[in-house]
Amino acid sequence: MPATLSFRRAQLSDVPAIVALVESAYRGEASRAGWTTEADLLDGQRTDAAEVSVLIGREADATRLILGHAADELVCSALLAREDDAAYLGMIAVRPGRQGLGIGAALLAEAERVVRAEQLGTRLRMSVIAQRHELIAWYERRGFRLSGATEPFPYGDPRFGLPRRPDLYFRILVKELG
Repeated sequence: MPATLSFRRAQLSDVPAIVALVESAYRGEASRAGWTTEADLLDGQRTDAAEVSVLIGREADATRLILGHAADELVCSALLAREDDAAYLGMIAVRPGRQGLGIGAALLAEAERVVRAEQLGTRLRMSVIAQRHELIAWYERRGFRLSGATEPFPYGDPRFGLPRRPDLYFRILVKELG
């Protein structure tokens, strides 16, 4: 982990920076600088200011948006949301030019720490587009396991992106925090 990486909760004043980070990590040409891009699978937006504002406003409902900074630069983010006995982990983004430096692993460790400290659940659950084999393998190397469950991709809802292929769906990964 980079020695200068620090974490904090997001605030409403962070919304524009979060949207820019998430969009750069997932969509468009900027995302191709990293290895986690969805640009070959989806066009359109990954998130917007309205969605991020709502997520930040839901902190009382056990929703957390974690930000990681290296010096004064926002380099990563992740969403945690309590779901029964699990914490859903999503909107994971690492600035494309900073991928491969251990920031993602440090972000996952911080997410696990927050879930335990704030008693958000006994496990982490996430959904990953099934066609993202390298990303699923990366999570598996960090202790996540495929649950066998799947979820359909929300075709027809542009808030989740504009699919470039007709066979997208999500695979569910789980990590026990025992």
